[in-house]
Amino acid sequence: MNVPKRYRDLIRDMDKPLFFVTTALFIFGLLNIVTASSQASVLKYNASLYDFFNKQLLFLIGGFVVFFFLLKEPTHRYRFLSLLAFVGVVGLMVYLSLYGTYNKGSLNWIRIGPFSLQPSEFAKPTMIMCLSILFETFYKKLRTTNQNHYDLIGIILFVGCIFPIFVYFQSDLGTMIILFSLFIGMFLASPILRIDKFKTITLGFILLLVASSMLIMKNGQLLTDTQRSRLDFFNPCEEYESGGYQICNGFIAINDGGLFGVGIGNSKQVSYIPESHTDSVFAIIAEEYGFLKSTIIFIAYLIILYRILKLAMYTNTIRGRYICFGVALYIFLHVVVNLGGLFGVMPLTGVPLPFLSYGGSFTLSLIIALGMVQRVHIETVNQKIDV
Repeated sequence: MNVPKRYRDLIRDMDKPLFFVTTALFIFGLLNIVTASSQASVLKYNASLYDFFNKQLLFLIGGFVVFFFLLKEPTHRYRFLSLLAFVGVVGLMVYLSLYGTYNKGSLNWIRIGPFSLQPSEFAKPTMIMCLSILFETFYKKLRTTNQNHYDLIGIILFVGCIFPIFVYFQSDLGTMIILFSLFIGMFLASPILRIDKFKTITLGFILLLVASSMLIMKNGQLLTDTQRSRLDFFNPCEEYESGGYQICNGFIAINDGGLFGVGIGNSKQVSYIPESHTDSVFAIIAEEYGFLKSTIIFIAYLIILYRILKLAMYTNTIRGRYICFGVALYIFLHVVVNLGGLFGVMPLTGVPLPFLSYGGSFTLSLIIALGMVQRVHIETVNQKIDV
């Protein structure tokens, strides 16, 4: 196949270990979806055995088209792309708030034909891109000690907080936790002076207390009944009938897998774990492959995070540094929140596991984030940046 020289150069300058590991995880996750979704696909949705596999494959193909677009798009153009993405995602969230319908207690899906899109997932790479551009644009002013920076910090706070606030009122606790934690992590790592960070966090904490008090006075509670029930995650097997069945069956699946697993396609708990192809997918993997083989997934996550954080240290632009840091934090938060809920050490909030869970919006968002990282690597290799 005759690949144009421009694309050969892009592929040559990518971080190949990162690309191969992420691609391998995506392929493994896609194949595993057939097993993990078989019961739900046929019995619950009365669809083909390969229904979720086919949908995920389409999202992966579409995602890699966007990926290669981002590979050739210089990061200095993210100033325009970030604005476009910000307006687009906020617009979708406003539309969802006005015209959306609740599904499983959350208002977070827009139906487009046979597919569903979740705007809050696209908020994650959008936030990373926008904050990275703002940190670079305001860098010199934020580091100046003889003037106040309240106007600049106000813009940063607006961009970082608008998405979690929207998602809170859409009752999607898991995504709100990810978005808020992502913003806090990037804010703490930002070029803002320490004294300004301290003042901002103190003021934010006071405003959060006031807002929480007002919501409690108005609604009688801060979280919905469904959200509060998820906070009671201790001893799930003792509360099997009242909400602990998903975590408990996940425990059973992991325990049944032992060291070597029961074999591919031999999972028993796939019949008992709700939506086993989404937020509980690791339980099915652990049951079928066992502890020893499952550790390869953790090694792959460590390689991915190491490669991205290493690039964050050596990249030659401020925006590149924060893009890489934000994407690494994004992946890390999803792994921790998903597996923390599955292992019963924090609430199970329906957050997908990177590369392995079924979910078109999350898959597209993750590929977009990885495309930004690879573009930063290409520019770092070439050392030809238009600032």
